[in-house]
Amino acid sequence: MSIPKTQKAVIFETNGGPLLYKDIPVPTPKPNELLINVKYSGVCHTDLHAWKGDWPLGTKLPLVGGHEGAGVVVALGENVTGWEIGDYAGIKWINGSCLQCEYCRTAHESNCPDADLSGYTHDGSFQQYATADAVQAARIPKGTDLALVSPILCAGITVYKALKTADLTAGQWVAISGAAGGLGSLAIQYAKAMGYRVVGIDGGADKGEFAKSLGAEVFVDFTKTKDVVGDVLKATGGGAHGVINVSVSELAMQQSVDYVRPTGTVVLVGLPAGAKVSASVFSSVVRTISIKGSYVGNRADSAEAIDFFSRGLIKCPIKIVGLSELANVYELMEQGKILGRYVVDTSK
Repeated sequence: MSIPKTQKAVIFETNGGPLLYKDIPVPTPKPNELLINVKYSGVCHTDLHAWKGDWPLGTKLPLVGGHEGAGVVVALGENVTGWEIGDYAGIKWINGSCLQCEYCRTAHESNCPDADLSGYTHDGSFQQYATADAVQAARIPKGTDLALVSPILCAGITVYKALKTADLTAGQWVAISGAAGGLGSLAIQYAKAMGYRVVGIDGGADKGEFAKSLGAEVFVDFTKTKDVVGDVLKATGGGAHGVINVSVSELAMQQSVDYVRPTGTVVLVGLPAGAKVSASVFSSVVRTISIKGSYVGNRADSAEAIDFFSRGLIKCPIKIVGLSELANVYELMEQGKILGRYVVDTSK
């Protein structure tokens, strides 16, 4: 395949600085890397944090963000095996890891201290050509709609892993806080596909209709009720067996500790800067609840999440805009006005 010397990308040189849509060089893959012609990339809330630089983990600068890139393999590093030119591949949050530490050896590569992060410590998918470690790159079946699959590469994998972390049984209740957003809209569908009953929590009638259309059995609108905790307890007959917190509201996370069912599990996923959750030791012990963090997924989780999508069980509600419009997407994200997921077309 013909590979150009330069490409279009969105890059910023300082955290919070101008988002520049400009020509930059096409990267050369290292011996262990793929070069992927990114066709589409989902836009994640993490990308907003990377640009702002408000997390305790510093970004590389200058930086091309993005970590939900779906495209076609156009070049292989000299040590790469198992991939061919023309394969469909995905760029995930975990771009690469050492594969030698105790975390990598036990399938927790997301906890590798030397993990390389797409769109954070490694230039990501908001460009037409990007590199990814051949071991960590996601395998996408040929013929897949690359626009629709792109949000699965972070949002889908993340919520699927969170649902596995909740350790639920088919027929049990799971509450999804932030149900109408990019992660929440996928979490509802994965939960339904896994046999769980869903309570969606979010704000606004439009979001309620959206969540129910995806499979939420009950919707709790925090803008209308004065007692979110009481409403969830009533709807579920004693509390949700599991809670997936994908919102970035500290209050919402705190409330989830109170409406989780005894013996249930609260899973923290959303990462609002500086947020904390407080749990009464007495109540936590007596109710035997668990509070766990869930951070993306490993290679097996990724393959399983993509397989759910490939079998038609997950429909990504997306809106496609040009890569050049990324700054506008960030504005909508900050205003909480996004239903589902925005996906950028790198050709526009």
